[in-house]
Amino acid sequence: MQVTKNSIIGDVLDMAPETAQFFFEIGMHCLGCPSARGESIEMACAVHGTDADELVAKINAFLAK
Repeated sequence: MQVTKNSIIGDVLDMAPETAQFFFEIGMHCLGCPSARGESIEMACAVHGTDADELVAKINAFLAK
């Protein structure tokens, strides 16, 4: 699975639940709510004031292991 800024958070979590740690690290603690599950990583990072490219890179590095 290759994650991009356009990836839907719910899809990422369904495929690799262990990636939740990276969302928690940047303050995204509402991963179970309907809006969070349907948001893209880019949209969620904009709301939380974080860098989507950095988050995507961390997730993809983790998934590559």
